Amino acid sequence: MRSLASTPGRRADPAEWDVARPWWPSRVPGVDMAGFGVPGTLTSSLRIVPHPAVMLALEFGAGAAVVHDGTGTRPVGGLVAGPGLGAGGAVRVSGSDVMCLQVRLSPVVARAALGVGPAELGGAMVSLDDLWGRDASRLRERLAEAASWQERFRRVDAYLARRSAERRPVDPEVARAWQRIAAGRGLVRVDDLAAEVGWSRRRLWDRFRTQLGMPPKSAAKLIRFDRAVHRLVAGAAPTQVAADGGYFDQSHLHRDVRSFTGLTPAAVAAEPFLTVDDTAWPGR
Repeated sequence: MRSLASTPGRRADPAEWDVARPWWPSRVPGVDMAGFGVPGTLTSSLRIVPHPAVMLALEFGAGAAVVHDGTGTRPVGGLVAGPGLGAGGAVRVSGSDVMCLQVRLSPVVARAALGVGPAELGGAMVSLDDLWGRDASRLRERLAEAASWQERFRRVDAYLARRSAERRPVDPEVARAWQRIAAGRGLVRVDDLAAEVGWSRRRLWDRFRTQLGMPPKSAAKLIRFDRAVHRLVAGAAPTQVAADGGYFDQSHLHRDVRSFTGLTPAAVAAEPFLTVDDTAWPGR
């Protein structure tokens, strides 16, 4: 992890972002964390690319970031967002000298850990202050006081573990179906999932949508997109990505990428948030 100095008015370069990782796995299965120190000035061209996880963002320190989502601008502070945030390329971030700890939660553990599930979030952003009250600002204060990223990770992990122990998780059949979709990188038939968990297709569709905020087919589409877009960032040719990723053809891939990001497959490969993903989330 590098120590970076900020220059007033300097535009942030993702290659120089200070990215930190925990040295240990979370005590809550399905939870992963990364820390970001972004020097200089972020521009509004930094777009949020949809991801198949619930996101918790905890900003702290002297800098500040704001989110633009097409309906207005709000400070990042503490935010929670459902899977698929940023669909269409409408959500962007700007700010200066940002320090932020981000948590990605599997949709099957989000309700237990956060007190709100993907169905309630619906792909939108919710202020953490509205969910946790004074606890949200206390946690952010504790992050600012911590001497290292590892201490910050431990504090957030301990808090999420306590919350998770107090709440009921999703149905095991729903969790199993999600895990199979994720493991299969979105290339799983809904009929096969229903048979595997012992439910009818209709029952799986209803329970999955009610508890995770989207039907199984939409979850598979998002997970398939996530895999494809990271392969594009890694330099794979769109034709190969389409062939390996379960798309009918390259045009099908093009439509999905544009639907999720507002960009072509060639343009999305240079998106700043994606270029640091393999450093921030190596177990992705």
